[in-house]
Amino acid sequence: MAFLSRFSRNSTRSPSRGVREERNHHPILSIFELERLLYTGKTACNHADEVWPGLYLGDQDIAANRRELAHLRITHILNASHSKWRGGAEYYEGTGIRYLGIEAHDSPSFDMSPYFYPAADFIHQALNEGRILVHCAVGVSRSATLVLAYLMIRHHMPLVEAIKTVKDHRGIIPNRGFLRQLVALDNALRLKRSA
Repeated sequence: MAFLSRFSRNSTRSPSRGVREERNHHPILSIFELERLLYTGKTACNHADEVWPGLYLGDQDIAANRRELAHLRITHILNASHSKWRGGAEYYEGTGIRYLGIEAHDSPSFDMSPYFYPAADFIHQALNEGRILVHCAVGVSRSATLVLAYLMIRHHMPLVEAIKTVKDHRGIIPNRGFLRQLVALDNALRLKRSA
Protein backbone atom coordinates (compact mmCIF):
# COMPACT_ATOMS: atom_id res chain seq x y z
CA MET A 1 0.00 0.00 0.00
CA ALA A 2 2.87 2.39 0.67
CA PHE A 3 3.94 1.92 -2.94
CA LEU A 4 0.49 2.80 -4.29
CA SER A 5 0.20 5.90 -2.13
CA ARG A 6 3.28 7.35 -3.83
CA PHE A 7 1.40 7.33 -7.12
CA SER A 8 -1.94 8.70 -5.98
CA ARG A 9 -2.81 11.97 -7.65
CA ASN A 10 -2.88 13.90 -4.37
CA SER A 11 -0.10 12.13 -2.51
CA THR A 12 1.79 14.32 -0.09
CA ARG A 13 4.34 11.70 0.93
CA SER A 14 7.91 12.42 0.09
CA PRO A 15 9.40 10.14 -2.54
CA SER A 16 11.45 7.13 -1.55
CA ARG A 17 15.04 6.55 -2.54
CA GLY A 18 15.54 6.54 -6.31
CA VAL A 19 12.62 8.86 -7.03
CA ARG A 20 13.07 12.57 -7.58
CA GLU A 21 10.31 15.13 -7.70
CA GLU A 22 10.28 18.31 -9.69
CA ARG A 23 8.89 21.64 -8.48
CA ASN A 24 5.47 20.70 -9.88
CA HIS A 25 5.47 17.53 -7.70
CA HIS A 26 5.46 15.02 -10.57
CA PRO A 27 7.74 12.10 -9.73
CA ILE A 28 10.53 11.04 -12.06
CA LEU A 29 10.71 7.26 -11.85
CA SER A 30 13.16 4.58 -12.87
CA ILE A 31 12.16 1.98 -15.50
CA PHE A 32 11.62 -0.56 -12.72
CA GLU A 33 9.31 1.81 -10.84
CA LEU A 34 7.44 2.67 -14.04
CA GLU A 35 6.85 -1.05 -14.60
CA ARG A 36 5.55 -1.39 -11.04
CA LEU A 37 3.21 1.55 -11.68
CA LEU A 38 1.99 -0.08 -14.90
CA TYR A 39 1.16 -3.28 -13.03
CA THR A 40 -1.05 -1.42 -10.51
CA GLY A 41 -4.65 -0.37 -11.04
CA LYS A 42 -6.65 -1.35 -14.11
CA THR A 43 -5.24 -4.31 -15.99
CA ALA A 44 -8.29 -5.34 -18.02
CA CYS A 45 -8.77 -4.35 -21.64
CA ASN A 46 -11.70 -4.37 -24.04
CA HIS A 47 -11.14 -4.51 -27.77
CA ALA A 48 -11.15 -0.70 -27.53
CA ASP A 49 -11.19 1.67 -24.56
CA GLU A 50 -11.67 5.44 -24.66
CA VAL A 51 -8.59 6.69 -22.80
CA TRP A 52 -9.00 10.39 -23.65
CA PRO A 53 -12.07 12.14 -25.09
CA GLY A 54 -12.44 10.83 -28.65
CA LEU A 55 -9.22 8.77 -28.42
CA TYR A 56 -9.61 4.99 -28.35
CA LEU A 57 -6.80 2.57 -27.65
CA GLY A 58 -7.42 -0.92 -28.96
CA ASP A 59 -6.40 -4.12 -30.67
CA GLN A 60 -6.37 -5.45 -34.24
CA ASP A 61 -9.76 -7.15 -33.79
CA ILE A 62 -11.58 -3.85 -33.32
CA ALA A 63 -9.59 -2.32 -36.19
CA ALA A 64 -10.91 -5.05 -38.51
CA ASN A 65 -14.54 -4.63 -37.38
CA ARG A 66 -16.02 -1.97 -39.67
CA ARG A 67 -19.43 -2.17 -38.01
CA GLU A 68 -17.97 -1.47 -34.56
CA LEU A 69 -15.77 1.33 -35.96
CA ALA A 70 -18.92 2.95 -37.40
CA HIS A 71 -20.71 2.47 -34.07
CA LEU A 72 -17.83 4.25 -32.27
CA ARG A 73 -17.87 6.95 -35.00
CA ILE A 74 -14.14 6.46 -35.69
CA THR A 75 -12.86 8.86 -38.36
CA HIS A 76 -9.12 8.12 -38.12
CA ILE A 77 -7.00 5.03 -37.46
CA LEU A 78 -3.37 4.94 -36.39
CA ASN A 79 -2.03 1.39 -36.73
CA ALA A 80 1.23 0.88 -34.84
CA SER A 81 1.55 -2.68 -36.19
CA HIS A 82 1.16 -1.88 -39.88
CA SER A 83 2.37 -4.60 -42.23
CA LYS A 84 2.43 -4.81 -45.99
CA TRP A 85 0.93 -8.31 -45.69
CA ARG A 86 -2.07 -7.18 -43.66
CA GLY A 87 -4.82 -4.71 -44.64
CA GLY A 88 -3.85 -1.06 -44.54
CA ALA A 89 -5.48 2.09 -45.88
CA GLU A 90 -7.17 0.12 -48.69
CA TYR A 91 -9.18 -1.87 -46.10
CA TYR A 92 -10.96 1.34 -45.08
CA GLU A 93 -11.74 2.61 -48.59
CA GLY A 94 -15.29 3.87 -48.79
CA THR A 95 -15.63 4.31 -45.02
CA GLY A 96 -14.28 7.87 -44.83
CA ILE A 97 -11.64 6.74 -42.33
CA ARG A 98 -8.20 8.34 -42.65
CA TYR A 99 -5.38 5.88 -41.98
CA LEU A 100 -1.78 6.12 -40.85
CA GLY A 101 0.30 2.97 -40.56
CA ILE A 102 3.56 2.60 -38.65
CA GLU A 103 5.48 -0.63 -39.11
CA ALA A 104 6.70 -0.93 -35.53
CA HIS A 105 7.93 -4.08 -33.84
CA ASP A 106 7.12 -4.83 -30.20
CA SER A 107 10.75 -5.32 -29.33
CA PRO A 108 12.79 -3.43 -26.71
CA SER A 109 15.40 -2.80 -29.41
CA PHE A 110 12.94 -1.13 -31.82
CA ASP A 111 13.28 2.67 -31.91
CA MET A 112 9.75 4.07 -31.66
CA SER A 113 10.94 7.62 -30.91
CA PRO A 114 11.08 8.84 -34.56
CA TYR A 115 7.30 8.26 -34.67
CA PHE A 116 6.41 10.17 -31.49
CA TYR A 117 5.88 13.58 -33.10
CA PRO A 118 4.27 12.41 -36.40
CA ALA A 119 1.87 10.19 -34.41
CA ALA A 120 1.08 13.02 -31.97
CA ASP A 121 0.36 15.34 -34.90
CA PHE A 122 -1.92 12.75 -36.55
CA ILE A 123 -3.80 12.10 -33.29
CA HIS A 124 -4.16 15.84 -32.65
CA GLN A 125 -5.53 16.45 -36.15
CA ALA A 126 -7.89 13.47 -35.81
CA LEU A 127 -9.32 14.79 -32.54
CA ASN A 128 -9.93 18.17 -34.16
CA GLU A 129 -11.92 16.42 -36.91
CA GLY A 130 -13.52 13.45 -35.14
CA ARG A 131 -12.48 10.32 -33.24
CA ILE A 132 -9.42 8.11 -33.53
CA LEU A 133 -8.54 4.50 -32.83
CA VAL A 134 -4.86 3.91 -32.09
CA HIS A 135 -4.12 0.20 -32.20
CA CYS A 136 -1.51 -2.51 -32.58
CA ALA A 137 -1.91 -6.26 -32.19
CA VAL A 138 -3.12 -6.28 -28.58
CA GLY A 139 -3.28 -2.56 -27.79
CA VAL A 140 -1.03 -2.47 -24.73
CA SER A 141 2.55 -1.75 -25.89
CA ARG A 142 3.19 -0.14 -29.31
CA SER A 143 -0.07 1.76 -29.58
CA ALA A 144 -0.02 2.63 -25.87
CA THR A 145 3.47 4.08 -26.28
CA LEU A 146 2.25 6.40 -29.05
CA VAL A 147 -0.77 7.49 -27.00
CA LEU A 148 1.46 8.26 -24.01
CA ALA A 149 3.79 10.28 -26.26
CA TYR A 150 0.77 12.20 -27.60
CA LEU A 151 -0.40 13.13 -24.09
CA MET A 152 3.12 14.21 -23.18
CA ILE A 153 3.73 16.25 -26.35
CA ARG A 154 0.32 17.82 -26.93
CA HIS A 155 -1.05 18.03 -23.38
CA HIS A 156 2.25 18.70 -21.57
CA MET A 157 1.77 15.75 -19.21
CA PRO A 158 4.77 14.27 -17.44
CA LEU A 159 5.16 10.56 -18.22
CA VAL A 160 3.78 9.41 -14.86
CA GLU A 161 0.64 11.53 -15.29
CA ALA A 162 0.17 10.27 -18.86
CA ILE A 163 0.44 6.66 -17.63
CA LYS A 164 -2.10 7.29 -14.87
CA THR A 165 -4.47 8.98 -17.33
CA VAL A 166 -4.44 6.00 -19.69
CA LYS A 167 -4.42 3.39 -16.89
CA ASP A 168 -7.63 4.88 -15.50
CA HIS A 169 -9.30 3.37 -18.59
CA ARG A 170 -7.12 0.55 -19.93
CA GLY A 171 -4.37 -1.77 -18.76
CA ILE A 172 -1.16 -1.06 -20.69
CA ILE A 173 2.41 -2.35 -20.53
CA PRO A 174 4.90 -0.83 -23.00
CA ASN A 175 8.07 -2.88 -23.23
CA ARG A 176 11.24 -1.69 -21.47
CA GLY A 177 12.76 -0.23 -24.59
CA PHE A 178 9.67 1.88 -25.22
CA LEU A 179 9.64 2.98 -21.57
CA ARG A 180 13.26 4.13 -21.89
CA GLN A 181 12.34 6.10 -25.01
CA LEU A 182 9.37 7.68 -23.19
CA VAL A 183 11.63 8.62 -20.28
CA ALA A 184 14.00 10.29 -22.76
CA LEU A 185 11.04 12.16 -24.29
CA ASP A 186 9.88 13.18 -20.81
CA ASN A 187 13.34 14.55 -19.99
CA ALA A 188 13.58 16.41 -23.32
CA LEU A 189 10.13 17.97 -22.84
CA ARG A 190 11.00 19.02 -19.27
CA LEU A 191 14.17 20.74 -20.52
CA LYS A 192 12.26 22.43 -23.32
CA ARG A 193 9.58 23.73 -20.93
CA SER A 194 12.16 25.01 -18.40
CA ALA A 195 14.20 26.84 -21.06
